[in-house]
Amino acid sequence: MTAPEPALLVLCDGEVFEGEAVGASAAVASGEVVFNTVMSGYQEVISDPSYAGQIITFTYPHIGNYGTNDADSEAARPHCRGVIVRDLTRRHSNWRATGSLDGFLRRHGIPGITGIDTRRLTRHIRDAGAMPGAFGTADEATLLTAARAEPGTSGVDLVSEVTTVEPYTSGTGLHRVVAYDLGIKSTILSCLGELATVTVVPAHTPAAEVLARRPDGVFFSNGPGDPELAGPAIEALRDLVGTVPLFGVCLGHQLLALALGGRTFKMRFGHHGGNVPVRCTATGRIEITSQNHNFAVEAGSVPGVTETHVCLNDGALEGLSVSGADAFGVQYHPEAGPGPHDARHHFASFAKMMDRRRAPA
Repeated sequence: MTAPEPALLVLCDGEVFEGEAVGASAAVASGEVVFNTVMSGYQEVISDPSYAGQIITFTYPHIGNYGTNDADSEAARPHCRGVIVRDLTRRHSNWRATGSLDGFLRRHGIPGITGIDTRRLTRHIRDAGAMPGAFGTADEATLLTAARAEPGTSGVDLVSEVTTVEPYTSGTGLHRVVAYDLGIKSTILSCLGELATVTVVPAHTPAAEVLARRPDGVFFSNGPGDPELAGPAIEALRDLVGTVPLFGVCLGHQLLALALGGRTFKMRFGHHGGNVPVRCTATGRIEITSQNHNFAVEAGSVPGVTETHVCLNDGALEGLSVSGADAFGVQYHPEAGPGPHDARHHFASFAKMMDRRRAPA
């Protein structure tokens, strides 16, 4: 077995962490460094297109112990810039596994670094905020230069990097749904596919083209980056609100808020994990949710809505519904891939909206 190659992680503020290179070979890999608190589901996290432009730090210390398989990926390939772990398991064990996590990273060209003190790194990000960084086998000065040259995710259009090029169809449900692919996950498509035949369209698709398909409902998916840079989707939303039932998740929720005249902002270090408590303001019911976002909607900024959900950790706005229109959005991931299924009822709520206003056949 070849000895691991020494590697460094250098943040843009000069913090340095020593480790060993894993995954695809890279002298320098740069991106915005964030942390995720899930204890399992690492393959789903790595393959989530919402991580485009970012380097994922796993806070759970042992990653890779049950290997990987084709069925658990959330997209055809990962879009993240890299992976940081404390201890990458060298020998996986699971009856579903078809390969190792290291092999998965190599196959998809994703570099990684192991042996990092992820506890120290996470505490630093919590104190200083998510920030650009670079890691690899290059020297410290080269990595620091790369980290400081990395733009991060603010003011960057990442949706165009992950959206589909051409429309395609998925699912066999009774309804007809058009889903905007802003970085859509396969588990979301599976949940929607139980309700509808889903036509997935590129993020820049005009509202008129969507309405020409005579959908019963329109879905706006999760996705990466700064919501203010997703201009075409925001314009489409403005034309669609009040015309057809709408459901937005994560980035889709943020774009709905912007289309209605609200404001978004970048959070200090975001919500990335599978155990975030959210309270429904109408019922007081608490759901443990899966989340992955660095931007959020500013509470009180969106006219003509009811704020429906709030995060119990920090008071962040987590859901809204549009007054006088069949349209709502949630900041968290009701499909939960990975994570608890407490919030999957939102798909049923979307189906009920479509039942009330189903387009004629």
